[in-house]
Amino acid sequence: MIVPRPTRLIRRHGRFTLDHDTAIRATPGAHGAARLLRTLLRPATGLPLPLHEGGRIVFALDDRLVGLGDEGYALTVNEHAVVLRAATRHGLAHGVQTLRQLVTPTALGTRPTPDAHWALPGVDIRDTPRLPWRGVLLDVARHFHPVTVLRRFIDLMALHKLNVLHLHLTDDQGWRMPVPRHPRLTTIGAWRTETTGDGTPHGGSYTTTELTALVTYADERGIRIVPEVDMPGHARAALAAYPHLGNFPRRHLPVWTRWGISHQTLGVDDTTLDFCRDVVDAVADVFPGPHLHLGGDECPTTEWESSPSALRRVRRENLAGPHELHGWFLRTIADHVTQRGRVPVTWEPTGDPRTVVMPWRDATDARTALDLGHDVVMAPHRSTYLDYPQSHDPDEPPGQPGLVVTAHDVYHLPLPDGVLGAQCALWTEYVPTAHHLERLAYPRLAALADTLWTRHPDWTDFTRRMHAHTGRLSALSVPLNGKENHTPTPLSHPAD
Repeated sequence: MIVPRPTRLIRRHGRFTLDHDTAIRATPGAHGAARLLRTLLRPATGLPLPLHEGGRIVFALDDRLVGLGDEGYALTVNEHAVVLRAATRHGLAHGVQTLRQLVTPTALGTRPTPDAHWALPGVDIRDTPRLPWRGVLLDVARHFHPVTVLRRFIDLMALHKLNVLHLHLTDDQGWRMPVPRHPRLTTIGAWRTETTGDGTPHGGSYTTTELTALVTYADERGIRIVPEVDMPGHARAALAAYPHLGNFPRRHLPVWTRWGISHQTLGVDDTTLDFCRDVVDAVADVFPGPHLHLGGDECPTTEWESSPSALRRVRRENLAGPHELHGWFLRTIADHVTQRGRVPVTWEPTGDPRTVVMPWRDATDARTALDLGHDVVMAPHRSTYLDYPQSHDPDEPPGQPGLVVTAHDVYHLPLPDGVLGAQCALWTEYVPTAHHLERLAYPRLAALADTLWTRHPDWTDFTRRMHAHTGRLSALSVPLNGKENHTPTPLSHPAD
């Protein structure tokens, strides 16, 4: 009843009992996984699970293991021992999540249950993912969510072996990441006076220390963070902080207080391009992963058509017209991303095959991007956007109007041959609270995880396994309908 379903699982006789005498033996490089298991199980079980050379739970990191790839693991449980092996730290982290699911769901909770009996069933598991990119976009620009919420979100992702958190850090309605050379981005750009007329100021930003720690926290759980700084559109927060970055430098605009697409965009002069390079440098300094997302979608060209500076740039670069500035801008900044040793990501093809593309309008756009030589991560809104409601139920919380996206839709998202994987997106125009965030995320993210990890996805089998998995989500206080009075609490606590 594991979610996502392991590649191979064979039940064995016997059970391994966990008690206060149980210890972990970790080979070099495997100590992080041992700490993770202890951290995750201790709140409910109270078990110390210390490191000891004679421990009967064995965690082994061995890069000579073949067939497991970067994320696979092998797990054996019998009445005498538990042996978890992997070629990488992330493989061990995924194995730890399987161990959690093998224990009774009560073990996943945060409340001590001292009289419970803890045991693992005998199994032989060999497990590797079908696709390398299994992600979720979390929009913290439209509604800011503090680091405590992000950590819990990461913990829930890790339980499902999702491995990419795409963090949408900037937009018209807020700028959440500090850039040392441009401090007004967070002192001014992180705050709006209200939201669609509610009269309530909203905002917030992360410190560099918080984001650096978040990267480490995610990495320990087998997750990499892909940061997104949106340009050249979706830039009202940046323009509020620094009006000279726009097409009409004397114009002063507030951080946008409405949803939709703003017609104000960044300018295309050298000063603005240098600013964007500064932003890329700041992001690359904090987020060490290989990918850096530049956004690039929904960028009106209206202002460029009447901006003297933009028209001069068209002539200087020998472009056919202002409409070609969009691709030129993104290729220019993508060049800087690659110079920093990173892979640029955009929502649409830019003409540079080094860029990873995330087709979101229509699944058929993936074929175009693949034919142009791009790596592709699927993100079609009709089957992956979690800001849409999950049902027509009257208790369903507010969401983006126009569509309903069910777990069945997510499970059957199109995956053309040759793509890196896929991700869901949780845009937060209608998501002001952590409760609402999780209410929209699950069980749909469980469906995404299963269909991207499992070698041969089977909806009927998934729904059968979800009966047991729902108990785990309930133990973790994840709201699965709109009726709970739910206050999320951290899933992990520091180990002693």
